[in-house]
Amino acid sequence: MNKAIFMDRDGTLSHEVGYVNHISRFRLYSFTPEAIRLINKSEYLAICVTNQAGVARGYFEESLVKEVHRKMQEDLKKEGAYLDDIFYCPHHPTANGNPEFTIDCNCRKPKPGMLLEAAEKYNIDLTKSFVIGDKISDVKLAKNVGAKGIMVLTGYGRGEYEYQRKDWDIEPDYIAENVLEAVKWITQNF
Repeated sequence: MNKAIFMDRDGTLSHEVGYVNHISRFRLYSFTPEAIRLINKSEYLAICVTNQAGVARGYFEESLVKEVHRKMQEDLKKEGAYLDDIFYCPHHPTANGNPEFTIDCNCRKPKPGMLLEAAEKYNIDLTKSFVIGDKISDVKLAKNVGAKGIMVLTGYGRGEYEYQRKDWDIEPDYIAENVLEAVKWITQNF
């Protein structure tokens, strides 16, 4: 069976700018390509998992999400890195914008749908895998499938850690400054 490092997109791999409602707003962090290259050289698959509720809210079309993901792969390729796959959830249970996507799905993090789909597609042992993200919901996603959850302090991470930690009902397995530090911790220890 394979192992994977699942990573959130906005705030983890790329700058958190609110909703990426135009391709020009998307920018990878400078350390992201190195982090992905480390995964590419390891025994782990590099997979992005991202909630994109802006589709359900009517802020942008699903086609923009796909365009942003093409750009992300192109930007990584220029730096000698690649994601093995990207999974996204365009849904939101209470959005008012696009009724087609206003549903209570199984793929919106922290629900396990995206990871279960990836596990089936790539024969991944989720209990030997990791989820990296800037929100406690990413850590909850990890716990929901038996993976290890790592919180990064980029994006919303530092604020969630400093101001909301007292309300957490779970703890991350590790807290890293950014995705590169998180990937180094994984590849050096597991």
